[in-house]
Amino acid sequence: MENLLSNITWMESNEIVELLKASDLHITALPSGLEADVYKISVHDRSFVLKIWNKDSKPDIRYQYKLLEIFYNRGIEVSKPAGWGVDKHNHQVLLMSFDGSPITKINKDKLNELARILTSIHKIPLHAIDEITVQKRDFIAYFYPRIEEHEDIKSLLYQLVGSAEYRPDCIIHGDYNLGNILESDRNKLTIIDWTNAQLGDPRYDIAWSTVLIQIYVGQRYGSLYRAAFLSKGKYSDNEIELFEGIACLRWVLLNRFANLPKNKNTIGNVQRILHANKYLHENLFI
Repeated sequence: MENLLSNITWMESNEIVELLKASDLHITALPSGLEADVYKISVHDRSFVLKIWNKDSKPDIRYQYKLLEIFYNRGIEVSKPAGWGVDKHNHQVLLMSFDGSPITKINKDKLNELARILTSIHKIPLHAIDEITVQKRDFIAYFYPRIEEHEDIKSLLYQLVGSAEYRPDCIIHGDYNLGNILESDRNKLTIIDWTNAQLGDPRYDIAWSTVLIQIYVGQRYGSLYRAAFLSKGKYSDNEIELFEGIACLRWVLLNRFANLPKNKNTIGNVQRILHANKYLHENLFI
């Protein structure tokens, strides 16, 4: 495979880039998402990830790089950024540490650790990252695309968001799910994919991650994860349930026009949430 680093113009970088420039590299393709191609770059006993946004998505990679830099220096479990720039096709790129593979096995201790990490992100004071402007987006417009085409979801969503008194007062990850959490061979967890990071309500961040665990892993683990947040005493059971309703509506909406991943239990798990959550109803078309 060609040396993907040779045609990159670096906007910001550290000593890692200089090391890789002077080394013989082993480059392998990793599973890519809808936004970017991803490669693992290895040299000696060290490995890194190069992400190339060569598809329709055009996020602000400088913003992601700066967030990673700030979070890493504060001890938050994120990849160590090495550099960002543009390749010969003017695609944005981000180079960072390689930190393992997505989590495959879940237990109570791991769920408690995931809850602790997300809570630590929400506790970061905004003045600590004032060297960059934290992105602030319209909550419904950003997280609920094409909502105007789905009146049944739209009317209920606006009702629930109004009741929730949405408070964008901290930085949120925006898509905290098991696919965005890596585990090393030493069981170290690392949070990746900060494309959706913005000023938001931590209750939504918690609820979205809880609903996804309920949908893809099961009610038992979702309940354990939820309990880890409630045990801290900051949020009530009722407000988390309300935000879980808001989050579940997002999954139902996206499922109507996007090819969301599913296993044999997915639809049944969603239907159970619609039945059990007092803010939702089973008549929503999944």
